Amino acid sequence: MAAKNAKLYWRTNLKYLAILLLIWFTVSFLFGIVFAETLNQFQVGGFLLGFWFAHQGAIYTFVILIFVYVYLMNRLDKKFDVDEI
Repeated sequence: MAAKNAKLYWRTNLKYLAILLLIWFTVSFLFGIVFAETLNQFQVGGFLLGFWFAHQGAIYTFVILIFVYVYLMNRLDKKFDVDEI
């Protein structure tokens, strides 16, 4: 891979990481801790929403983000022709 393509590949990878980590931070820290009392006005499946985000929502979101990252990186690898297949 040319140096220019390698820089673009890495920059795109870092952009994906930053976006996904921001989503993870928002769900786990902000929704689960900072805004928990505000979110507790609502319920999900009989549980307060802030409690749910702190105990289940953050875990579900993290697992989903792993699959999203794999999908995005596979697509990026194919775009730059560095895929394994």
